Amino acid sequence: MSAIRLLVLGAVRQHGRAHGYQVRNDLEYWGAHEWSNAKPGSIYHALKQMAKQGLLLAHESAPSTAGGPPRTEYEITESGTSEYFTLLRAALTSYDQSVDVLSAGIGFIVDLERSEAVALLHERVAAIEGWRASVTEDYIPADGPESIGHIGEIMNLWVHSADVGAEWTRGLIARIEAGAYTFAGEGDPFVGVLPEGRENPYATGSADRDASR
Repeated sequence: MSAIRLLVLGAVRQHGRAHGYQVRNDLEYWGAHEWSNAKPGSIYHALKQMAKQGLLLAHESAPSTAGGPPRTEYEITESGTSEYFTLLRAALTSYDQSVDVLSAGIGFIVDLERSEAVALLHERVAAIEGWRASVTEDYIPADGPESIGHIGEIMNLWVHSADVGAEWTRGLIARIEAGAYTFAGEGDPFVGVLPEGRENPYATGSADRDASR
């Protein structure tokens, strides 16, 4: 699973209707260009591809008064919304997702109801624990990685990462159960997008700010 589809669908959905540069600006505002493959080319490509797949609806707007080309604005479709929530749930439950996919899932977790978010995170913990149990049938962490040669360091890395991942997820569950954050159906959501015209302090540069893509 690629994080870019979830990120782009989620960003468009938050705006209701957005052009490519708005999506890029949001993702850079979140730092996604640092921890995922959400680079400008990938974002514009994903927008066009998902429009072809019927997940987004492309609207051609009029050329600017300054004589620029028309730009394309995108709106998420019913199929796109279904795909978005499928990707979101998978990002939160699968123990073997890369960190960018999990990060994207956490970024949109409040689009779910609180009870579902907690249930999905419990699924994630159970999946991690199940994976760890299967691995430690052959590798016993208490014996140390040296017991099976330097290859044991690989197993040590993955078991340690699993333990940290499970601990972090339990902490997130506890914070959510204690009332942290505003989830779907609970009131005004956190606004994670920049208002139109506001400069993005985290933008990577202005050389290719082409809103017409």
